[in-house]
Amino acid sequence: MPASTRHHRALAVFVHCLGILAAVPALPAADPPAAAAQPPPAVAPTPAPAMPSVPPAVPTPTRAAPPVAKPPVTVAVVPESTPAPRYRIQVRNSGGTPVDTTVRQELPPGASATDITTGGRASRTAGQSATEVTWQLKLPARSTTTLGTALTTAAPDRPLTAPACAFARDGNRPYDCATATWKAAVPAAAPERTETPPWRRTPVLAAGLGIVAVLALGGVWAWRRRRRSRRPVAAALSDGGPGTIYPRPAAPRPEQIRRKPSVWLIVPVAAAVLAGTVGTAAWTATRQVADIDTDSQPTSGAWRGHGVNGAVGEPLRESAFEFTVYRVACEPGRAARQCEATVGVRNLTPEQQSWHGRLQRAYLPDGNFVSTDEQATRTANQGRDVFAQPMAAGSRAVLPLVFTVDGQAQPEQLELRSGVFSAGVRVDVP
Repeated sequence: MPASTRHHRALAVFVHCLGILAAVPALPAADPPAAAAQPPPAVAPTPAPAMPSVPPAVPTPTRAAPPVAKPPVTVAVVPESTPAPRYRIQVRNSGGTPVDTTVRQELPPGASATDITTGGRASRTAGQSATEVTWQLKLPARSTTTLGTALTTAAPDRPLTAPACAFARDGNRPYDCATATWKAAVPAAAPERTETPPWRRTPVLAAGLGIVAVLALGGVWAWRRRRRSRRPVAAALSDGGPGTIYPRPAAPRPEQIRRKPSVWLIVPVAAAVLAGTVGTAAWTATRQVADIDTDSQPTSGAWRGHGVNGAVGEPLRESAFEFTVYRVACEPGRAARQCEATVGVRNLTPEQQSWHGRLQRAYLPDGNFVSTDEQATRTANQGRDVFAQPMAAGSRAVLPLVFTVDGQAQPEQLELRSGVFSAGVRVDVP
């Protein structure tokens, strides 16, 4: 078969197949894969039904934060042996870190500073007429800083007491205080040669002793001679007949009857004595209780100790405590203002002692007094109640006591006591 004929037949078969394919119906399109399907729209959740309100839990009471520990800062004041008043103040930091402090020295009334070590300045005490010298210091670790002041006064021979305290940088919290009294140095006088009195000379003393010995021997000899001259009197010489060498028995004497006091006399006398004793004790106790009444004026007597008066900086002792008032400062320009007293308290007894804020008083010029503001005192002591716990035996504390006064009046006197039966001490405030 020729080649052209074969090509025509193959083309016809191809055309025939295309016709068959065109006659077959078209299949439906396949669904898209599930991965390409769109997610269903989110449905908003149905709000839950409101629950009844539950009362909040009662908070557990927390303890008050302990006060900030004081740094180991100590103060010592030493008076100089000079013709004019001069003091040396030593401030020691025994801790391992530097401490910022304010050092204040209170000057007695009528005195002024003539020489102050570098960095110090003199100014008026807040709310008072007295003068103080102030230093702002940064104490290195384990160091001692020495300060000094020289004073002048109208009475150079009068002893002067000038206490000093180291406070925190703000000047309110005391670290430690000390005090010292300067006294004028008295020049040693040359010993005067005085003639020995005649009665103290050796020959005179020897002659006197000899005369005393002779008189003593003469007295002994006279006493022995008189004793030998006595003879026993014989019983025969007694009245009653011829004598005998034996003593005559004494005639029996009638027995004497001792009279006893009547019971009707003893009972009234005993009752009268008892009534008098009880009445005297009651009268004495009533007067003493009136003297130490916590609402009365300064005490004039008590059951323990005697009242002691002094000035700022002087250690004063009563029955159990030794009190020292180092500084008194009042806020200026307020109707109800606070006066803060820096007080040192030392327990001198061998047992612990309690004291109370109500017994510590500040007396005003009009005769009225105010007791310690215990809430303000607690705040000044970094939240610690200084009256809550008794003081241990032999312990010492320096702390601020706050008194709230009305008006512009200044406290004239502080009265400090360890107990209600103690006479206490009274400190005059300049």
